[in-house]
Order: sequence, then C-alpha cells, then structure tokens
Amino acid sequence: MSYKTYAITSATGLTIGTVALYLLFTGSGEISTLEVKEFGAFLEQTSPHVWALLGIALNIGLSVIGAGWGIFVTGASILGGGVRTPRIRTKNLISIIFCEVVGIYGVIGAIVFSSKIGAMSSPESIYSKENYFTGFSLFWGGLIMGFCNLLCGIGVGISGSNAALADASDPSLFVKILVIEVFSSILGLFGLIIGLLVSGKATELQ
Repeated sequence: MSYKTYAITSATGLTIGTVALYLLFTGSGEISTLEVKEFGAFLEQTSPHVWALLGIALNIGLSVIGAGWGIFVTGASILGGGVRTPRIRTKNLISIIFCEVVGIYGVIGAIVFSSKIGAMSSPESIYSKENYFTGFSLFWGGLIMGFCNLLCGIGVGISGSNAALADASDPSLFVKILVIEVFSSILGLFGLIIGLLVSGKATELQ
C-alpha cells in the first residue's frame, strides 16, 4: 500500500469523522428509516448491550488486523532478506513477537470488557442511566483500544521490516533499530491503559 493510499484513506476517515461529530454535537444529524429520526434519538433507542458488544468486537477485530498486518509486513521482509542473508531469520523473529503482543492487548481488553456484561434482569431495566453509561464506555473504550492497536501493529511491522533489511546489510544496526521498534510497540500499551481507564467506572451491564 503506497503513501498516497494511506493519505487518501486517512483524509477520508478524518472527514467522515469530523462531519459525524458535527452532526452529533449540533443535533442536526438525521437518519431516515421508516420515519425521520434525529441522531440523538438513535443513540437513545439503541440497546446499551449493542454498544457494549460492538465495542468488544471493534477492540479485538482492529487489534487482530493490526497484528496480522504487522506480521505480514515484517515476515515478508524477513523471508526476502533471509534468502541472501540467512542469519537474520532467527534473530528478527522478535519483531513477529512484538506484532503478536498487539493482538494480545486486544484479547486482554476484550476479556475485561466482557466481564462487565451480565444477564438481562428485565426488559424495563435495559434503558437505565447506568446501562447507557456502561454501554457507551465499553464502546468508546474498545474503539480507542482497537485503533491504537491497529496503528501500533502497523508501526511495529514497518519498524520490524526495516530492522530486518538493515540487519541484513549491517549487523550493527539491528540493536539501534530495535529500540525504535520497542517504542512503537508501547503505543498499543497506551491504548490498553486508556481503554481500561475509560471503562473503569462502568458498572456491570444488566
């Protein structure tokens, strides 16, 4: 994927996100189904269980995509460089481990979030303030964690790819680039911490 594609995708996502937030906070967003409904009404009429489960799905899904993407980028460079320089194959597997840790962050977050979802006690108690807070907390916490892990996996993959190619050319560069890779992997830890803090005060969803 070229830098142009990255730029177009990022600009499109930023534009859609900006417009969606503007419609949300100004109250001018409307969704047409059988009748015209305001976006705020859509948020209120959707079950908190949907928001909670969607947050868990985004968390684990985006984390696995980031881990897989990083492994793909790093693995291709290790296999390609290992043809000419076989010694890099074993040493650079640490980059694959860093990418896999990104997926583990998503699994940890999904396990913590799923522990806050309980059995529904009664249909009348679904739309309570506590359930809404828990549902939105798990949704945004999962979204934050998922996107952080997605970008972390891509960053670790690119760093690991460059580390493998640099090691094939000059073995003394491996440790220097590995430091950059370690800092890239910490980005996923930031997302895990913030995601847990966002959902920390949420009560069990009933």
